[in-house]
Amino acid sequence: MSSQDEVRKASARFYAALNSMANGDSGAMEAAWSTSAEATAQHPIGGIDLGAEAVLGSFAKVASIAQGGKISLAEQRIDAGAEMAVETGIERGTLTLAGHPATIEHRVTNVYRREAGGWKIRHHHTDQSPAMLDILARLREAG
Repeated sequence: MSSQDEVRKASARFYAALNSMANGDSGAMEAAWSTSAEATAQHPIGGIDLGAEAVLGSFAKVASIAQGGKISLAEQRIDAGAEMAVETGIERGTLTLAGHPATIEHRVTNVYRREAGGWKIRHHHTDQSPAMLDILARLREAG
């Protein structure tokens, strides 16, 4: 199997985990993510998480208020080497955060690294989502 095919499978695992998170369960993220202290994420809700623990914690926080989500990757492109790969595309979908629906459509870049046990996502970066930021601002104001 080529590196590109292996990364495509790792991507499918990540997007399955992202959909589980968008439905209130972040548990599958652990299998998709690198355990490295170098893991990073720049989410559609802003900020940057450094290290696997912080990245997984941020997905868990979103999962705690998320439901009814469906997110897919369109226009997928993968450039894979022997140890590292870059995936780009457009994430599209919907989810509900604390009872507020949001539509998702933003550019994404994912970086994968070959680690013990196969390819793992090491970095996830999306455009910021005005809809999601608006929901979070309303929740802070009500909070």
